[in-house]
Amino acid sequence: MIQDIQEQVAEPVQTVVQKLEGWLDAFVNMIPNMVVTLLLLVIFLVLARLGSKLSIKLFTKASKNEALGHLFSTAVYAVILGLGFFIMLGVLGLDKALTSLIAGIGVLGLVLGFAFQDIAADFISGIILAFRKPFKIGEIIEIKGIMGIVRKIELRVTVVETFQGQEVYIPNKDILQGAIYNFSVLKKRRIDIAVGVSYAEDLDKVEDVVLSTIKNLEGVLDKDLIIFDYSEFDSSSINFNIRFWIEYPGGPGYFAMKNKAIKAIKSAFDAHDITIPFPIRTLDFGIKGGQKLSQMQLNTKGVNKEVN
Repeated sequence: MIQDIQEQVAEPVQTVVQKLEGWLDAFVNMIPNMVVTLLLLVIFLVLARLGSKLSIKLFTKASKNEALGHLFSTAVYAVILGLGFFIMLGVLGLDKALTSLIAGIGVLGLVLGFAFQDIAADFISGIILAFRKPFKIGEIIEIKGIMGIVRKIELRVTVVETFQGQEVYIPNKDILQGAIYNFSVLKKRRIDIAVGVSYAEDLDKVEDVVLSTIKNLEGVLDKDLIIFDYSEFDSSSINFNIRFWIEYPGGPGYFAMKNKAIKAIKSAFDAHDITIPFPIRTLDFGIKGGQKLSQMQLNTKGVNKEVN
């Protein structure tokens, strides 16, 4: 009885010992590979750091976007380490694990791509914007009706401070897909002012007065490029447009110059007795039309009867 129990216990113990001996033999056989793997780890860590520093130096020559530069250097660091990791797995003989890991990374990447496709699009757009450089920090831009000063250019969003004092975070994907108006590149901006004058005015005189007024206005650039044109016959006035250029950004500012020009035109019109009309309505009292109130004969018979 006791001998049977000993035999039953000895058999699993022997199996465990054999397993341990097999593992020990495998570990001893793997020692050279492990040493090579450690050496490869050190080598790839050094290569990753060198590659990261070199990528920053090369990137700064193409773009001054620090955030994008750090992202690029981090990506280079991760790629070099990832390559070393796969090589080390191969040295250790973990080919099956390597294959499973690659498959898992592919599936994970596919899932994350669908889940964060908008965020990924913003990041990619931020990288493209960093290389294209359609605007810089401090410039005045307008994107999808949002106008203001660029304060930050990040990888996912661009921060614009509007003239109303709000910070607007615009996704880089929307910036890349829409029209970008940059008011700081040409260093000037055109002001368009629409005005109306009376039908009784001498149009040549009006044109001369307006052009002379704008040309003598301080802050106007390219005075030979001032445009004056009559645009339409309106209900109570003949309308015209005056277009001129100012320094922008800088100088008095767009709204200040527009305000200054309107006041100067009004003062010039007053000095030359030029009328800016307001809408006039004519009341027609005839049944068929064309009669003034003074021309109508009032029926007073009924009124006299009631009075009597």
